[in-house]
Amino acid sequence: MKLTVLGPGCWGLTLAWLLNDNFEDITIWGRESDLNEELIINKHCSKPLEVQLDKKVKFTSDIKSAIEGADIILSVVATSGVRSVCEQLKAAGIKPEQPLVNASKGLELNTLMRMSEVIKDVLPEQKVVILSGPTLAKEVLLGKPTAASVACEDIKTAEFVQKACNVAGRFRLYTNTDVIGVELGGSLKNVIAIASGFAHAMDLGDNCMGTLLTRGMAEIVRLSVKLGANPSTLYGLSGMGDLIATCSSPMSRNYTVGAMLGRGKKINDILKELGSVAEGVKTSKAVCDLAEKLGVEVPVSNAIYEAVYTDITPEAVLSKLMNRKLKKEESYD
Repeated sequence: MKLTVLGPGCWGLTLAWLLNDNFEDITIWGRESDLNEELIINKHCSKPLEVQLDKKVKFTSDIKSAIEGADIILSVVATSGVRSVCEQLKAAGIKPEQPLVNASKGLELNTLMRMSEVIKDVLPEQKVVILSGPTLAKEVLLGKPTAASVACEDIKTAEFVQKACNVAGRFRLYTNTDVIGVELGGSLKNVIAIASGFAHAMDLGDNCMGTLLTRGMAEIVRLSVKLGANPSTLYGLSGMGDLIATCSSPMSRNYTVGAMLGRGKKINDILKELGSVAEGVKTSKAVCDLAEKLGVEVPVSNAIYEAVYTDITPEAVLSKLMNRKLKKEESYD
C-alpha cells in the first residue's frame, strides 16, 4: 500500500515516521521552498523536533506523482493552505475514491468553514476523513501510546483508514461518523489551550485551571452542538481528550503561545520566536466571528482573541473573565 503525506511539517513528518511499517511506499509532498537537502537526502529533520525517517520515504514537489497510486492521502498542511492544496489536487487528477485524511485542526478565516467543508467545496466527490485526538508530536516520536478518532460520514471508509493506520501498542484508532463533532473538538480546543498557557504563566493555580478547562469545554460544546455536532463526541478523544493534552503540556504550540502572552509578550514576537504554526491564533478570530454569527456566548475565546489581537494586559483579560455578569451553570444534556 502507498501513503502520501501532504505537508513536510512537524506533524506530517511524525505521522510518516509513525506509519512507516504500515505502508510499503511512503511519499511526502511539499513546496520546493519547504524541501531541503537534509530532508531529501538524509531523511532527517532537526527543527522544531528531530525526526529520522526510513530510507524508503520519498520527497517530491510534484503533487501529481505524489498522489499517483496512493491508497491513502494524508493532508497535514496549515489550515490557511488547505484550499490551495485541494485546488492543486484537483488539477493533479485526484480520484474520488482515494481517501483524503485531514489532520489539520482549524477553521478557514474568511469563510468560517471547517476543513472538511473546504475540501468538499473544491472536491465535492472526495472521500474525506478527519484524524483528530490527543497527539502531541514529541510524545508520539518518543513511542508513548495515544489514541485518536478517524471520522467519516461513510463508516466503511473510516474503518479502512482505521485498519491501515492503527499502530499496535502505540496509536489506537477509533471510528466515528460525527465529522462535525470530531472536527470542531480538535479545532476549538486550540483556543482554550492558549488560555491554559496564559493562566499557567500568570501562576493562577490549579483551581483556575480546572475552571478554565470546564468553562472552555462548555463553550466548545455550545458552539459545536449549534452547528450540528453530537454532544457526546465532544467528551471523546477529539474533544475532551485533546483538550486535556494540549491544555496541560508545554509541548503544545498553542499552550506555549498562551504562556508567552501571559508574560506580556506581543503576538508577532511570539510567532517569530516559535517558528512554527499555532493554529489557535487564527482560530481565536474565526471562533469569535462564528459565535457572533450564531448568537453563542464564548467568553474564554473572546478573551483570548483580545489577548492576541489587541494591547490588553494579562491582568485586564483576567479581570474581564472573572467579573462577568453572574449566571446559572448550564446543563450539557
